[in-house]
Amino acid sequence: MSLPVVLAGARGHGRSHLYNVRRLEQLGLARLAGICELRPLDAAELEGFGSPEQSADFGALLDSTGARIAIICTPIHTHTDLALAAAERGVHLLLEKPPAPSYAEFERMADGVRAAGTVCQIGFQSLGSHAVPAIRALIAQGAIGELLGVGAAGAWVRDTAYFTRAPWSGRRRIGAIDVVDGALTNPLAHAVATALAVGGSSRSEDVAGIESELLRANDIESDDTSCVRITTTAGLPVTVAATLCAEQPGEPYVVAHGDLGRITFWYKQDRVLVQRAGHGPEEFLHGRTDLLENLILHLTQDTPLLVPPELTGAFMRVVEAIRLAPDPVPLPASAWRTAPGESSAPRRIVSGVDGVVAASAETLTLFSELGVPWVPATEVRTP
Repeated sequence: MSLPVVLAGARGHGRSHLYNVRRLEQLGLARLAGICELRPLDAAELEGFGSPEQSADFGALLDSTGARIAIICTPIHTHTDLALAAAERGVHLLLEKPPAPSYAEFERMADGVRAAGTVCQIGFQSLGSHAVPAIRALIAQGAIGELLGVGAAGAWVRDTAYFTRAPWSGRRRIGAIDVVDGALTNPLAHAVATALAVGGSSRSEDVAGIESELLRANDIESDDTSCVRITTTAGLPVTVAATLCAEQPGEPYVVAHGDLGRITFWYKQDRVLVQRAGHGPEEFLHGRTDLLENLILHLTQDTPLLVPPELTGAFMRVVEAIRLAPDPVPLPASAWRTAPGESSAPRRIVSGVDGVVAASAETLTLFSELGVPWVPATEVRTP
């Protein structure tokens, strides 16, 4: 029996959820019962998606549709209240990443969902990749020897229109409300969560310390060029370097460093390269489990849930460290240049940042430790 689904936030990235629900409708697993948007989708936007009920009142829409699942794909700072509104009605959740803008809000959401007896899946799609358990198994088998650390790198291109697409874009806070948008917490959040998962340190209690360097080339509040080093309770360094000001767009990746080899994981492609002593390079392409489908099968067939809130606790420790860190340092004008964007909007390019991001993942070091001239010699440590 297909489960009725309500989608909150159906434009932008939310449109991918519309297409996914339609795919699951064809499998008989779900049906689109309602859409919550401040401005209803018009006929052109709804073409191919039937005539779901629409309302700006999320709670009323859940009640009137009898929804079993709600997908929340709304601004970061609205996640907790919407998640709790669903949980109070016994509605299960697929909650987009990042799940909350602060650790306190994350705990409030997770505690409320748990108390209501509902289920929440956090939308880190890369954690549905079959590559993650495969890599963990290789590490456990000693394929690359002793694990020395995990690095991640993401070099993306975003023009100025990206940072003005919504009132919360590029913001750390709106008034007294935390937003904590930024390269590491939102667009490249998957790099952080995936690196932690590969390192076997996804839970809050797995984090011993966090160092961060937050920079910006764009005229925004949040960071667009940043790095973080998480030290796990096992003493393992996990570094993530990210930029939205790349010279060329690249595929983000995670690399596990061992004393006898390395495993590189391009997580958007589910592609893995194993390089180890005594063997030629081996490349594998893995499958992926869709997280909404997994949630449905968890509810109907008791399939294990892939990304419950507790498996994003370490990621949320990083979000909290970034929230508490000083505001990002603006890079000097000499560090960046302006180039036309793909949508006729200009974009800022940080000189040499592609190589710097890759070097951070390769050496498990922060930007300031790489001797980059445009990086201030400042460091923020959060226990």
